[in-house]
Amino acid sequence: MSDPLEPTFGEKAVGSQFNPSGSDKVTRLKAAYAVIINILHEDRSDHRDERSRLASIAITETQGAQMWAVKAVTFERDEEA
Repeated sequence: MSDPLEPTFGEKAVGSQFNPSGSDKVTRLKAAYAVIINILHEDRSDHRDERSRLASIAITETQGAQMWAVKAVTFERDEEA
């Protein structure tokens, strides 16, 4: 049984503890992406074949999507633009 205080694989993968702005949107996005990554990680852990490779690729792509989503909600426009 896992320790409820220990971050999940997905929480670690998205850096759920890192949110310098304290943004609620960032917190919610990271939590949502962590759930997706956890599902994929479970499947990856159960198989050692093409399915595992595909899950690994999906995790990598999900991490990228999470980073772009955080950038989108924290982007500050240049007032001169």
